[in-house]
Amino acid sequence: MATFVVAHGAWSAGWAWKKMHPLLSAAGHRLVTPTYTGLGERAHLAHPGIDLETHILDVASVLRCEDLEGVILIGHSYGGMVATGVADRTRERIATVVYLDAFAPRDGESSFDLQPTERQAEMRARARLHGDGWRIPPNPMPPDTSEADRAWAEARRVPQPIKAFEQRLRLQNGEPRMPRHYIYCTKNAPGDVFRQFYDRARRESWPSYEMDASHNPHITAPEALTRLLDGIALSRRQAA
Repeated sequence: MATFVVAHGAWSAGWAWKKMHPLLSAAGHRLVTPTYTGLGERAHLAHPGIDLETHILDVASVLRCEDLEGVILIGHSYGGMVATGVADRTRERIATVVYLDAFAPRDGESSFDLQPTERQAEMRARARLHGDGWRIPPNPMPPDTSEADRAWAEARRVPQPIKAFEQRLRLQNGEPRMPRHYIYCTKNAPGDVFRQFYDRARRESWPSYEMDASHNPHITAPEALTRLLDGIALSRRQAA
């Protein structure tokens, strides 16, 4: 059995992985889905000072308080920023990092640094016009999201604190040394920012995979994602 811990995406929370819990459990695994401060069921804690470091500490604290070890840490989308920081701070607890259509930053990079200037400007404008200057309203769901899933998700997605995108990652122990995997979702929208990290993963010989899915496969393609994650867990056991 593997223990998967999720560093979720922006505007999202642990609830977004609802479909994955029974599937991974049926495959013999445990799934832990913490929610960042200021999002999901913790939206009432939102304030302008929340940043990337806040979210790194949220997940790292769960690992410590739950005494989790040998974890497969999944970073989805913005959660790749968080997962990289968690892997740096609690590397003794993490066996593998899986970037799921996610940012895979280096030391000193922010989420905004890794996106086109025009996308940054658009999100800053949304925060200024609709988020009191410090909250970015949610991006739209991928167009292939079913109507039922869209209604379920959009009712729960909340604005993202802008400092979480602005703050640069500071690694305390250098590049993570545990195995890293990259899952790239091929049904991405125009202006896809995640291909660059998939290309980096292949250059650096991380195990890399393509999914015939849009950006949120835990919602739109949970069975296929379960099979892929189960295979990663099996490969880790075989290598041990």
